[in-house]
Amino acid sequence: MNSDQIKGNWKQFVGKAKEKWGQLTDNDWKVVEGKRDQLVGKIQERYGITREEAERQLGDFERTQERV
Repeated sequence: MNSDQIKGNWKQFVGKAKEKWGQLTDNDWKVVEGKRDQLVGKIQERYGITREEAERQLGDFERTQERV
């Protein structure tokens, strides 16, 4: 899933992603709307993990969404 696909399917993506990253607020989702890099930053910030780990988690999540 690339940035264009995330932007195009944002509402569907967020619905599923909220289940995975429940610590992100609705405001966080509005701020990052469709911007993958900012989403990685928010995941990193809220969960206190490295940028690399946030990238890995998001990449894994994106891959699972491609199969759906």
